[in-house]
Amino acid sequence: MNNDFELIKDAVANARRDEIEALVKGAIDKGFHGEQIINHGLIAGMDVIGQKYEWGQIKVPEMLDSAMTMKKALDIIKPILKTDQITEKATILMATVQGDNHDIGKSIVIMMLEAAGFRVVDLGVDVEKEKIAEKVEEIKPDILGLSALLTTTADGMKAVIKYLEEKGLRKTVKVIIGGAAVNASVAVKIGADGYGVDAMTAVELVKNIVKRKLKTAALK
Repeated sequence: MNNDFELIKDAVANARRDEIEALVKGAIDKGFHGEQIINHGLIAGMDVIGQKYEWGQIKVPEMLDSAMTMKKALDIIKPILKTDQITEKATILMATVQGDNHDIGKSIVIMMLEAAGFRVVDLGVDVEKEKIAEKVEEIKPDILGLSALLTTTADGMKAVIKYLEEKGLRKTVKVIIGGAAVNASVAVKIGADGYGVDAMTAVELVKNIVKRKLKTAALK
C-alpha cells in the first residue's frame, strides 16, 4: 500500500486528529483521488478499529475517537468528490427506533456510508414508526437502516416493519438492522433483510443489497 495511505490509515486507527488534516491534504496535493484516500486510508483505518473492538481490545469511546478523526478527514475530502466523479449510489434512510436515544453506533455507520458514496438521510433518535413510514413514502429510499441499543426497544424495529407492511410500503424498501439489542437471529425473526454486527459489516451489507438491486433492475 502507498505510504501516504498507510500514514492516513494509522492516524485514523490511533485517533490522531491533530495529524489527519495535513496527511489528507498532502495526499490530495500529490494527485490522489478522494475515493482512493477514503478506501485505502480512512476505511482501512476504521477496519483496524473494528477488529480491535470485535476482539475486545478497545471500547466504544476509542471507536468514536477514530470515527471523529475520520470525519475530520471527510470534511476535507467531500468538496473534491464531485471532481472525482463519485456519484451517490443509493439513498439510505437511518433512524434509532422509538424509546432509544443512543446515537454513537448509528453515527459511525452514517459516516462510513457517506464515505462510500451513499446519500444518507438521518431521522435521529427516538423516532416513531409513523414518522419513519412517512419519510419512506416521501423520499423512497433504497434501504432503511434501524438501530437500537436497549433490549427494551428492540421490539420497536419489529413494529416499524409491521407498520410499513400495513401502509403498503414494505416491498418498496429493504430494511437492515443493527445495534447491541439485536443480532442475525432477531433480523430473521422480525422480517428484516439483513443485520450489520458493526459499521464495516453494515456498509458491506448495503453495498451488496444495492448491487443485487441494480442487477435485478438490469434484467427487467
